[in-house]
Amino acid sequence: MAPLKSLEQDYPILDSNFQSFCASHDIFSVEDLLLHDLYVLAAFAEQESSSERLKQGITQVLSIIDGKHQPWLNGMELLEDAQRNKHVLSSGCEGIDLLLHGGLRVGQLTELVGPSSSGKTQVCLLAASNVAKKHIGSVVYLDTGNSFSPQRVTHFICQHSDPAIDQAKHRTLQKVMNNISCKSVFDIFTMFDVLHQLEFNLRSQMQGGDCKMQLLIVDSVSSMVTPILGGSGSQGHALMISAGYLLKKLAHEHNIAVLVTNHTVGGDGGISKPALGESWKSIPHVRLLLSREHGGSICNVSILKHPSMAVGKAARFMIHN
Repeated sequence: MAPLKSLEQDYPILDSNFQSFCASHDIFSVEDLLLHDLYVLAAFAEQESSSERLKQGITQVLSIIDGKHQPWLNGMELLEDAQRNKHVLSSGCEGIDLLLHGGLRVGQLTELVGPSSSGKTQVCLLAASNVAKKHIGSVVYLDTGNSFSPQRVTHFICQHSDPAIDQAKHRTLQKVMNNISCKSVFDIFTMFDVLHQLEFNLRSQMQGGDCKMQLLIVDSVSSMVTPILGGSGSQGHALMISAGYLLKKLAHEHNIAVLVTNHTVGGDGGISKPALGESWKSIPHVRLLLSREHGGSICNVSILKHPSMAVGKAARFMIHN
């Protein structure tokens, strides 16, 4: 959620005095406020000369949060929404599409887990290329490690084109590149800013005739989250969960597919496991484990988590270098 300062224009009660009071308790955003004991915060507010206005400010922030809750839906409404809006987008990777019965499902967060050089970024670039080319919509690619490669996108788009029709090939490539927006993001706070701006843009998009966004990629989510998880405090985990739920919220409310990558760490008995721990485990709707045969282009993918498919189901596919 947004920094408190950005809410002042719409909610005058959250003025500079309220912001200064919050800042004195290390509260600068809605997330920070939720991490505090609100009864203790209200008690501190009581000691201030403007106590009533400060308490009204706290209540206002909580009202803003409540206003973002989704209404209750019955089973038939959920079924209609799934049939009307929650279709699948081909990832461009035949093995993954076969495994997932069509590809990446709109309204869901899909996570690719794998060690370094397992092909996670390659799959992200392939998915971005394919969605931008074959679907009437745009792709937003949040790049956390300078891994976005326009050259690879060009290779994916042009590898099956007929060299004799260079002009048509160029038009296709131009369309794909125009439909992919890449943003470098190197910390979780910048990611929150980008996602909030994206949420605002998506709301505006619903009322306009802009090219609809179809896919959001975060490569990789673990490189931003891992640095804030150190120490014994709970703030890092709270930020991680907030980021996860914001990604899921964007997916569900705006009918887009979200694809994120995560690395692996050593587990019990030397067996690798997904990073970010048990708290993150509940965030993705779909979790896929990716591995690559040593020195080759053959990748293996298996289901670690899926709402309607068996865990352990696997497939193989090839990514050309």
